[in-house]
Amino acid sequence: MTRISTPFGAKTPAAEILAGVDLTGRRIIVTGGASGIGAATVQALRGAGAEVTVATRNPADGERALDLSDLGSVRAFVAGWTGPLHAIVANAGIMAVPTRELAANGWELQLATNFLGHFALITGLHENLREAGDARVVTVSSGAHLRAPFDFDDPHFERRPYDPWVAYAQSKTADVLLAVAIARRWAADGVTANSLAPGYIHTNLQRHLDDDTMRAFGSMDEEGNLLTPDYYKTPEQGAGTSVLLAASPLVKGVTGRYFSDNQEEEVVPGGPEATGGVAGWAIDPALADRLWDYALEAVRRA
Repeated sequence: MTRISTPFGAKTPAAEILAGVDLTGRRIIVTGGASGIGAATVQALRGAGAEVTVATRNPADGERALDLSDLGSVRAFVAGWTGPLHAIVANAGIMAVPTRELAANGWELQLATNFLGHFALITGLHENLREAGDARVVTVSSGAHLRAPFDFDDPHFERRPYDPWVAYAQSKTADVLLAVAIARRWAADGVTANSLAPGYIHTNLQRHLDDDTMRAFGSMDEEGNLLTPDYYKTPEQGAGTSVLLAASPLVKGVTGRYFSDNQEEEVVPGGPEATGGVAGWAIDPALADRLWDYALEAVRRA
């Protein structure tokens, strides 16, 4: 397949990507849309005329409650949605939780929040996406997925030692595989799905990182002051690829792909030496099918 390219740069703001695009009448859900790149995604989509529902754990006026680690909350959200749905941007997430924490149903918290909760939400709204006739699913992954494949033998770290970065990487690999699985299953329903890495941005996602880790990223000085290296983006720039995939006509009909910096990425082996691209283990159709079956059963039993 020919890799998709766009005229936008790595730091093109989201609003510029949607310049001239009319989203009037399109209904879109953005999870984690109250802060960071989620809020910037919402602002750009609304600026183009979309009706955007912000789904967040602690809703303010005009937002809707959604705790992705709580299947009861996810099911209540799904039950409360009526009518067509033109896009879901699965943006909410947590990163590098320092100790193994579990959701109420026993799922490892990063996997529960970043993947399984989104899986339950998206599959629960399948008919609404189908009703739209031309719907998109966008899963916000991370370049961290290059660090680890999905461990089907022990996804919740019940037997292997817990590692906060491996847990995060696994959950983000799962997000890429989810887009591949949807692309394989829902094309006939008019639903496309793609995944992305937004890049480095100062947001609440880093709240679990210690100072030494932040300094290793080059984003904190010795006195504890935040720095913004050249490779960092603003939230508005970080939201660019999300809105590209959610709404731009440039990627209409594109499905099952992985993007960063507003371009489709090349496939790489993955592993500790990988610095870019998408790992082969994250776009493997057989693994995507296996993960879909695993998640269906996990949600059914929870």
